Amino acid sequence: MLDLVIANGTVVDGTGTDRFVGHIGVKDGKVAVVDRSGGPAPEAAETIDATGLLVTPGFVDCHTHYDGQVTWDDMLQPSSNHGVTTVVMGNCGVGFAPVEPGKEDWLIQLMEGVEDIPGAALSEGISWGWETFPEYLDVVQQRELAIDVAAQVAHGAVRGYVMGERGAKNEPATPDDIEAMYAIVREAIEAGALGVSTSRTLGHRAIDGEPVPGTFAAEDELFGLGRALADAGSGVFELAPAGAAGLDLVAPPKEMDWMRRLSAHFDVPVSFALLQVEAAPDLWRVMMDESLRAVDEGARVYPQIAGRPFGMLIGLQTNHAFAKRPTFASLAHLPFDELVAELRKPSVRAAILGEDDLPPDPSLLFDQMPSMVASMIHKLYVIGDPPDYEPTHDRTVTAMAEARGVDPLEMLYDLSLTDDGRALMMLPIFNYHEENHDVIREQLLHPAGVSGLSDGGAHCGMICDASIPTFMLTHWTRDRTRGEQLPLEWVVKKQTHDTAALYGLGDRGTLEVGKRADANVIDHRALTLRSPRVVYDLPAGGRRLDQQADGYVATVVAGEVTRKHGADTGARPGRLVRGTR
Repeated sequence: MLDLVIANGTVVDGTGTDRFVGHIGVKDGKVAVVDRSGGPAPEAAETIDATGLLVTPGFVDCHTHYDGQVTWDDMLQPSSNHGVTTVVMGNCGVGFAPVEPGKEDWLIQLMEGVEDIPGAALSEGISWGWETFPEYLDVVQQRELAIDVAAQVAHGAVRGYVMGERGAKNEPATPDDIEAMYAIVREAIEAGALGVSTSRTLGHRAIDGEPVPGTFAAEDELFGLGRALADAGSGVFELAPAGAAGLDLVAPPKEMDWMRRLSAHFDVPVSFALLQVEAAPDLWRVMMDESLRAVDEGARVYPQIAGRPFGMLIGLQTNHAFAKRPTFASLAHLPFDELVAELRKPSVRAAILGEDDLPPDPSLLFDQMPSMVASMIHKLYVIGDPPDYEPTHDRTVTAMAEARGVDPLEMLYDLSLTDDGRALMMLPIFNYHEENHDVIREQLLHPAGVSGLSDGGAHCGMICDASIPTFMLTHWTRDRTRGEQLPLEWVVKKQTHDTAALYGLGDRGTLEVGKRADANVIDHRALTLRSPRVVYDLPAGGRRLDQQADGYVATVVAGEVTRKHGADTGARPGRLVRGTR
């Protein structure tokens, strides 16, 4: 008898072929039966009636930052809320191993600055107990989780471990330094890491403002990392390239040159972040065309694409334009409900709107946020519930202010107080120059492009893009009205088979006999993404953004049902994934 049958569902199996109505049977954590006959479902210890429902493989999210959270959170939210059954962490050159004893706080500050994960939460939540990367994997392997996790070794941590203060300050690496980094990365891959990651964008800085170690690494150092992958026999070279955030518009073509040469020389896949930046709105297309030429020449260069605009959520609980106004600063210590009550008073409103900002503290990385939000208010829009990530111009704060005949900052102030002060607005920074998603659609259609950049577990007070897998199913296959949609079969394959294949996870990503039984049962017609909300459930009461979804009937990991109708079942079949398979 089978352990589980998902019966009579509309199966989109992740291969890209047409959907069919049939049964998926599971035995010992693997797909044992794929039945398209139209006959009765086979017997099983447990049956899920999927009549009228969509059945897909579990989603594989290849760009997350659960490196610390995995040591205390067995659910790995918010990714597990959105049909994700495998995550790859250790992206963008930041991670927690290797670590010299006594230097743990430095890695925490690095992660906090780059990925906006509260340092207090990391300090209280991480149990540590490792020095080398293999030892870190051993600790993660002991965890029983709702989903599977895989890890990459981070260049920043490796550089700091090998070079100490020289590495942290981005001094040039010597040949001996490079050989030591090579040995650590090779050891990590042989122990089960799926790749090495680095960051070269000036937008990634530690909490003290220092660029991530490796930001300015010379080619010999980068090629030393690539050689480690080649000699270990597997692994992806992942990076946030120079110029990715629009701060250096000359760098991207140079980055493509060394990426394609490294990939071709060592025969390793290189995966890099590709975003549209407002300062050079057509630069992404140059990079995309160059990556296509690289693939034609035999290099494996894969851009990672964000499925929706990439920016910040603005509100009184996150970042907003009034935080540096003296009157607001004098009230900021109040419990939130009391703060909102004060902000509703006409005298307080008038005082805040009439004030100039206090001077920002140059030593605090996020102290510039209020002035940045105010300067970009013309792009700020009300997100709504369900959220609209492709709104028309009339949803912007400036358009609403014009309609009401008030100053945009007045409009922003009043909008911030709606929903008991918990309202959030979206400030798109990348991928929204044309105020629609046509560019994103073209990026997604890149033959070698990979759906990524969700940053699950990171940017806790800025974004909640771990929900992108749900957004891909709602917006791109069903709801989009301001342009062409994308085929359901193609979207499912993009975030199951393709993301798994990039990292060599050939045992998952499709619903085929012998593959790992990771699956979602979804009411596609009712699938609804809810507006993000701020919650305070990290260690030390740390803040993060969460986003729920309605319509996930069941999520299955290794043959066990881990979620039913959006609720955790308590099953913990997820484990560390070591190496390719």
